[in-house]
Amino acid sequence: MKVERVSYDVITPSAARAVFEAILWKPAIRWHVRKIEVLNPIRWISLRRNEVGAVVPAGSVKSAMNKGAGELALYIEDERQQRAGLFLRDVAYRLHADLEVLPQAGENNPPPKFWEMFERRAGKGQCVNQPYLGCREFACDFRLMAEDGSTAPIPDTRDLGWMLHDLDFGNPANPRPRFFRAELKNGVLMVPDAASPGVRG
Repeated sequence: MKVERVSYDVITPSAARAVFEAILWKPAIRWHVRKIEVLNPIRWISLRRNEVGAVVPAGSVKSAMNKGAGELALYIEDERQQRAGLFLRDVAYRLHADLEVLPQAGENNPPPKFWEMFERRAGKGQCVNQPYLGCREFACDFRLMAEDGSTAPIPDTRDLGWMLHDLDFGNPANPRPRFFRAELKNGVLMVPDAASPGVRG
């Protein structure tokens, strides 16, 4: 929302994709989240946070670059805003994704090679950067889980409304958000393919 920060009921597919990319990212691969299983009951917490309500203007940066000097400071005390937020708490998910190997990977980089790299890194708890759930201040822990049925999703079914699927970077200068109608069925959120008719934006 424009003023108050309110989380979705479940992690978004784009945030889930970022978790996989934090563990293994290569220019030759792309992750596609297919299913999100909610393992803990959906619970909320209300927080107040201090945010900065401005950025250094791009014109000031260009001017300083051209002149070699300039005023680029941003005084936080003058721009501080306190905002309330409604966030998820004590979350646990089992994320499922497909790994697509792009053509530029070449013949010497078959899909099993990347899967083995991912499983090795995830099994050891290694990551390129600390994964997070949507916002960087909400860091998350991860582990590689076996599909043995020992942890079942919550028995919750609800309509989640329109949810962010991901950003379309077809025009890198102006990425566009795309949305889909999300529904949790017995604790499982099925994620449609980005090219499916149900994903709009």
